Amino acid sequence: MSMGYLVRQDAPVAWRGMMVVKALQQLLHEVDWGGLDMLVLDLPPGTGDTQLTIAQQVELDGVIIVSTPQDVALKDTLKGISMFQKMDINILGMVQNMSTFICPQCNHQTNIFGFKGARKACEEHNLHFLGDVPLHERICDDADRGKPTVAAEPGSQNADAFESIAKEVIGRLEASAIKT
Repeated sequence: MSMGYLVRQDAPVAWRGMMVVKALQQLLHEVDWGGLDMLVLDLPPGTGDTQLTIAQQVELDGVIIVSTPQDVALKDTLKGISMFQKMDINILGMVQNMSTFICPQCNHQTNIFGFKGARKACEEHNLHFLGDVPLHERICDDADRGKPTVAAEPGSQNADAFESIAKEVIGRLEASAIKT
């Protein structure tokens, strides 16, 4: 399910306050999700109405923080970490997106945006590092086709990155459930 299905393709989603709350309530309570083991919500960065509404209205088992390695992205990420900690919401860990560019011709790896930004933030804030997602054109192509990389190219280095992160998340969720 995507907000993209609810608005014209060229229309901006410039909603605040009650419009966001209403849309989220519909998404969470009126969509027939069937039997779910897990529901993942991909949210924009920051600490706005969307994040606050979900944190206040949904019983969360945990959140995953995603950031690119550069300092400017990490500044917004740190605000989100602070907000979830103040709300006593379990932060399962952090994923570093676009950590390494992998050339599709030669497979050479280049750290365009730096490399240790999210890892360093995890160390500084006592968070678990869940893994890296490379910057690779196939991941973008898979997303544009609406097919997850793990299904589009099983066994590939890109798919392995996502599968490794998923295993880390499941492990963290299981560990959290044991504690409660």
